[in-house]
Amino acid sequence: MKVIIVDDEPLALDVLETYVSRMPNLQLIARCNNAFEANEALKNNDIDLMFLDIQMPQLTGIEFLKTLKTPPMVIFTTAYQQYAVEGFELNAIDYLLKPISMDRFMKAVNKANEQYELHHQEAKTAVNTEGGTDDKPDYIFVKADKKLQRVKFSEILYIEGLKDYVIIRTETGRIISLQTMKSLEDKLPISQFVRVHRSFIVGMDKIHAIVGNMVEVLEKGQPKHLPIGKNYRDELLEMIEKHKL
Repeated sequence: MKVIIVDDEPLALDVLETYVSRMPNLQLIARCNNAFEANEALKNNDIDLMFLDIQMPQLTGIEFLKTLKTPPMVIFTTAYQQYAVEGFELNAIDYLLKPISMDRFMKAVNKANEQYELHHQEAKTAVNTEGGTDDKPDYIFVKADKKLQRVKFSEILYIEGLKDYVIIRTETGRIISLQTMKSLEDKLPISQFVRVHRSFIVGMDKIHAIVGNMVEVLEKGQPKHLPIGKNYRDELLEMIEKHKL
């Protein structure tokens, strides 16, 4: 994994650099003294993991992370334990409290590596699927509630976008995940899902009816109507035409 370390304390950078050098699966790309240097490093390199200090002048690690549209995996480092909750709310992989021990550092890296391998396995599977192999996954892993949750495509009724979050409505409940509609849409099989509005993606087999400019699905046995955006209507009708008698 390609990593950068971000901290305004030279000694903290030295410690992290030493730890990174001991991990054969890590490649240090840049040492950054502040969020602005880190921002440049992210622009110029494909970074998989960022060790990010929270307490920094001008722009804190948390403030910096919130500015990134597609951040890499993040492990927060700080001397202040009170920031742990907010760090995990931002989907951080882990939270390391200074002074950081080597064994605690290794544990955090192993967690990041598990997610890294999972992401790349999903990408390989997607490529194989597009290439026409029989290895077609019927599920997706979604990060929610500080864990990776497996969701079968067949269970998804519809997906609703809400700013930086998506709400996946299933037959048994809902799953809230911090990601964009576009990033999730790219992982869904196009033969099974259709985007009907900038805020809604629907499972094709869950469409119960088309009522005017609304798509009707059954949620817990009750009709649920979702708007059809004018920019998505033609694609929806084209997919329906393929299944019309």
